[in-house]
Amino acid sequence: MKHYRLREIPEEQVTDLFARRFFTGEKITLAFLTMKNGCAVPEHHHESEQFSHIITGSMRFVIGGEEVVVRGGEVVHIPSNVPHSAVALEDVTGIDVFSPIRQDWVDGSDDYLRRK
Repeated sequence: MKHYRLREIPEEQVTDLFARRFFTGEKITLAFLTMKNGCAVPEHHHESEQFSHIITGSMRFVIGGEEVVVRGGEVVHIPSNVPHSAVALEDVTGIDVFSPIRQDWVDGSDDYLRRK
């Protein structure tokens, strides 16, 4: 058992427009995200199945070639290994859940996110 206090998890400023706090278990990564309007996540794919819950704001996702706008209070499911990208249409707070864990986030090899 582990107990976490969100405020005690260091916030990583990935780019000027994107920050995150995340932790991993054996099979799940849970991430708390903040993105400023215009933040773009380039097309990528990963082994992890993903749920993205937008708490406030809105994002335009392109998932497997299909576009969807996800707003506060909505969730989108991204299957494993499906190419996807996203753009914040306004300031966003959200929660992402990944299984299996995002090893590239843990070891810092997620270069696609760090490009400006």
